[in-house]
Amino acid sequence: MSDLVAKYAALQTLVKEIAEEASDAYDDETVAQLAITHETAVRQLASIGNRRILEVSDRDAHRAVGCVTLTEFLQTKLRITQPKKRLTQVQALEPMHAMTGEKLPPVCPNTARELAAGSIGPDHVHAVLDVMNKIPTAVEPEHRAFAEKALAEFATTLTPKELGAVGVRILAHLDPDGTLTDDRDRARNRKLSLGCQDSQLMSKLTATLDPMTRALFDVVLAKWAAPGMNNPDDEQSPKGDHGDADPELLKQAADRDCRSQSQRNHDALKALLDAAVTGGLLGGSHRGLPSQIIVSITDAQLREHAGIARTATGSDLPITDVVKLAADAQTHLAVFSDITNEPLFFGRSRRLASPAQRLMAFAKYKGCSKDDCSVPFAHTEMHHAEQDWADGGTTDSTDMAPACGPHNRAVGTEPHQWTTEKITDGPDRGRYGWRRNTDPPDALRANQLHRIDQLLQRHSTSRDPWIDPPTVEESPRVLDIEHQLAHLVAERRTRAPRIDVTWPRWPITWAA
Repeated sequence: MSDLVAKYAALQTLVKEIAEEASDAYDDETVAQLAITHETAVRQLASIGNRRILEVSDRDAHRAVGCVTLTEFLQTKLRITQPKKRLTQVQALEPMHAMTGEKLPPVCPNTARELAAGSIGPDHVHAVLDVMNKIPTAVEPEHRAFAEKALAEFATTLTPKELGAVGVRILAHLDPDGTLTDDRDRARNRKLSLGCQDSQLMSKLTATLDPMTRALFDVVLAKWAAPGMNNPDDEQSPKGDHGDADPELLKQAADRDCRSQSQRNHDALKALLDAAVTGGLLGGSHRGLPSQIIVSITDAQLREHAGIARTATGSDLPITDVVKLAADAQTHLAVFSDITNEPLFFGRSRRLASPAQRLMAFAKYKGCSKDDCSVPFAHTEMHHAEQDWADGGTTDSTDMAPACGPHNRAVGTEPHQWTTEKITDGPDRGRYGWRRNTDPPDALRANQLHRIDQLLQRHSTSRDPWIDPPTVEESPRVLDIEHQLAHLVAERRTRAPRIDVTWPRWPITWAA
């Protein structure tokens, strides 16, 4: 039996030796050839890596290293930045098992062969898969196989961008009149992706819309993105549908409108989403929270009018936008203190957390409490962290912590499962940490991903109050009062150094 572990150890040793070697003594042709050989080896290792990932998936081996899902394994252990894209590659290039157990040949065997030979790279693979995914379902299997073979051959000499152009020609040849494309193909290729926020907190929205969605969006833009409509820079600009706007006011607003068409489209979408959120179209609640924008900021951010606020859905908002939200806030203020007018301790009388308990947990955790989990609070469940509900746990705020669905179900007594325990000292005291059931037990770890700004403040100066933050164990009381943001700012100055201001759009919840 081959010792694969020893061979990988030898590979790591060899890689270290190569990294320490210099190529100064070689001629230019040899140096160029070394770069070619290196890139070929990297591509070959990528193919072998796909096989390793498939083996982990087939055996659920990710659980043995503390990962609940295969995607989590790719993200946290393999440090793959686009795990779904990598899994798509694995599914297309590796022999998968059928429902009956036998191994099936790869979906793209020629592309798999070229990657294994090192003649193409992962970017070529994704270019091939992008074209293959656009081939109509009605195309004959032999024609589809010919297209994959041709693309794999072209990939050995063309760049991924050039390969996309070849794919257009192949698609035109397979379906010159567009008659083979049907609703199944359109449904398969529909998508809408919201990218991560950049350094300016801006996000890129990319979409492939099916015909009906495009037609509906055109109707919205025709009315909501008309010149002069929904202009955030013009206080006199009509809002919503221009059918109800005064024609003269709309004409004047249009004359003042200096926005481009793409900017008007953006503002129309923003106004439409605002109408959906504030108009009750999303229903009363989502996972126990109001279906509204819920923001958490600190007293220092309010005082200094600077910084970034985190929403329950995981987005970041500049303080200037937070102030605008608060200016239009509904007159509802919830102050977290040692007196309660709303029950937060239900014992065994109910299993699910109340909205007030959810808001309190958001102010405390901002997201899933499992270490290294990036799921925002709006997509979490309330986990009975002190003791599971089935084992007699209680629905009390002090005994619960937010957890995403996969991690909530990963808690248990089995060796591959997790245990939650309250941290009793240090900057994370009062929060629940997670440890894997190993022998000896893993260290108790809290999630810091949702508190990066606090960590930066904690390490910025020894005099910073975040060095030793107070434990938040109090219960909130809910007061219906007539306060706008100005009164809120004036009142907050009398409070403790650390205050979280948390509000839905636009009820304001102040967690101290």
